[in-house]
Amino acid sequence: MSCPARLLEILTAQGAVPDGWADTVGAVRREWFLPDTIEAGGATIRRSESPEAWLAAVYDDQHIITQINDGRETPEGAYRLPTSSSSLPSIMLEMLDLLAVREGQRVLELGAATGYHAAWLAHRLGSEQVTSIDIDPVLAERAAGNLEAAGFRPRVFCGPGEHGCPDRAPYDRVVATYTVPEVPYAWVEQAPTGRIVTPWGGSFFPYSFAVLDVGDGEAHGRFTGYPAFMRTRRNRPHRGHLTDFLHHREEGTASRTDLSPLTFDGDPDALFFIGLDLPDAWYLRADADDGSGEATFWILADDRRSWAAAGHVPGASTYAVTQYGPRALWDEAERSYRRWEKRGRPARDRAGLSVTRDGERVWLDTPGDVVR
Repeated sequence: MSCPARLLEILTAQGAVPDGWADTVGAVRREWFLPDTIEAGGATIRRSESPEAWLAAVYDDQHIITQINDGRETPEGAYRLPTSSSSLPSIMLEMLDLLAVREGQRVLELGAATGYHAAWLAHRLGSEQVTSIDIDPVLAERAAGNLEAAGFRPRVFCGPGEHGCPDRAPYDRVVATYTVPEVPYAWVEQAPTGRIVTPWGGSFFPYSFAVLDVGDGEAHGRFTGYPAFMRTRRNRPHRGHLTDFLHHREEGTASRTDLSPLTFDGDPDALFFIGLDLPDAWYLRADADDGSGEATFWILADDRRSWAAAGHVPGASTYAVTQYGPRALWDEAERSYRRWEKRGRPARDRAGLSVTRDGERVWLDTPGDVVR
């Protein structure tokens, strides 16, 4: 049985269905919003060739990739960056629960993608209450067509999400389906007494929901969850194979550290606070495949000019570090980690976010204690 009822059964068993959303999950057919060829669970599946496997993937709690490299032709061996998808249904519900949407409210959605998320909102609230935007004209047109074929007619526009949609404002709720490095003030202006929910973060740690309540021209809130969404396309940082970021390896500067590179790997609180200081660099852990337990922790600058590698050896008291470029990225990360330790190793849920006309501030415990 591969149908909305099956998906609802899976999500209910996980305890993932918030109050008020079961009817929507069970009524809206996800298959209406997906192309013949999808990528799910690391496999490419074509409905025309394997209809049962295609439907089984569609009605499972998994994200489904629907576009690679912004729809451009991708040569064999080239880096394949997922740029649009149908999100994990349980994460969609987590986000909608945080949004706390109620009947009669007007919602602005940033990132139409396939239209499936907008269809859930339209089913719950009515099409006239929902506005959706996508920066990709092909996706915007496709989402509008999918929605209409499914019997929903929210307004779908093409344009940059950071501008919102002032012509349809004000909104009671604003929700983004992609990760932003900062919350645009336009969203605050267009939801003057509402709520904003968006995946938030820079390159180092983009795995937080920011949940902000708006009033008096400002938005304030906290972080929660561990979503993994695609990045905004505006000023999107470079991504690629590891070799695309490594250069001048023979010119790297060698040093040693007594901080194991695995100390903060896997500690989301440490990674969150380090990410506040390194929003424009990302990390990659590479484990040795010989069973030795050794690993290399890479830190790579978005601009591809700097890189660092710290090697972990089990039982060692110090660890080899190599760095190259105008930035000493390992040193930056270690200094940030030590600052986090001096603060008492605070958990991420003690951090908050404020967005005003003057910009964005991250704080600890109270808005007066600004940490970024």
